[in-house]
Amino acid sequence: MGACAVRSIPATQRRAPALDIAVVGGGMVGAAAALALSRAGFSTALLEARPPSPWQPEDDVDLRVVGLAPSSIRLLDELDVWTSIRDARACPYAHMCVWDAQNGAAIDFNAADDGRDQLGYIAENNLVQWTLWQALEAAGVQRLCPATVKDFETRADRVALALADDESVTVRLLVAADGATSPLRERAGITTRGRDYTQRAVVAHVSTERPHAHTCWQRFLPTGPLALLPLADGRSSIVWSLPEQEAQRVLSLDDEAFRAELGIASDFRLGRITGATRRAAFPLKLQLANTYHAERFVLLGDAAHVVHPLAGQGVNLGLRDVAELRDTLVAARDAGSDIGLPSVLRRYARRRRSEDTLDAYGFDALARIYAWQGPPWVAARGLGVRIVDRLLPLKRRLAAHAAGF
Repeated sequence: MGACAVRSIPATQRRAPALDIAVVGGGMVGAAAALALSRAGFSTALLEARPPSPWQPEDDVDLRVVGLAPSSIRLLDELDVWTSIRDARACPYAHMCVWDAQNGAAIDFNAADDGRDQLGYIAENNLVQWTLWQALEAAGVQRLCPATVKDFETRADRVALALADDESVTVRLLVAADGATSPLRERAGITTRGRDYTQRAVVAHVSTERPHAHTCWQRFLPTGPLALLPLADGRSSIVWSLPEQEAQRVLSLDDEAFRAELGIASDFRLGRITGATRRAAFPLKLQLANTYHAERFVLLGDAAHVVHPLAGQGVNLGLRDVAELRDTLVAARDAGSDIGLPSVLRRYARRRRSEDTLDAYGFDALARIYAWQGPPWVAARGLGVRIVDRLLPLKRRLAAHAAGF
């Protein structure tokens, strides 16, 4: 099941669009999109340059993890993959504690306040992607892999894709889920805006003196936020946002020095750091596509938006894109419309771009506010956080928005 081979499209089918939809990019969002669209009755192909690495339960936990919000879990459940992900190695969390290193102000979210058992789950990127990938064939998705799109040409009723192996595919709609540097977005002439945070997120898994208590812990430091996320094996995954040079220094520390500095940075909330895996880091930026669609072409996931990881919402926004696109295309088809019409794609783009932009700039504003270190700003920030923590209706609205409700 791990290998994937190109399925040739018979020449007789190429006289008309061979497929309804081609999704380019087989990451979590792209694979979910292909699966959702195929399950909704659209003939769909997923094009990916490299298959995902097989997930094995005996392997160590993937360094990249995602916090799955209830909206994402609902979509994965609709796609019949959530139970497999949950039972394999996903950790529920029922609490979230966020506090400011400068003034001690804290805000706590508790699933029980909203009558829920969990706020979400922490799962490995590789596990989610592999489970989705395994479900594609049974759902009728044509997995074209390895496959690279050299170019595409939009015509009145179709998009013709030229692949690197001289194969070609024609579709009614092209969906780009090919990442933050999306070559397809560039070829479509869609520009982006945003800013480089000149920071890196250092990631690792750590063992701690005290249990994580199924809680997500996040401390805002002058250098950036530090998150400790609960893992199913009892360890915690860290996401430590640091300026470039500081991130390089932290990456170069020996194990003992790293554990000592991390313990101080986390305020020893879980006691001493008793063990740590290898470390990795990735750059942080804010990037938003100036439009989410072109002629018979739409963007999904990181190809459309990249946000600061402080709220852990990047993949959740992408999966909300998937659900919105599926629902929009199903409604158009049921109304007898061509799914590639500009009016259909505008409807999807308008809904998702407005929500993604609001969230992206909200996260950006939080990052800026917590970067202000002047005493008046620190005091005002602490007062604001304490007020929000006491206003249960506002906290519930914030929690519901993060959950995707």
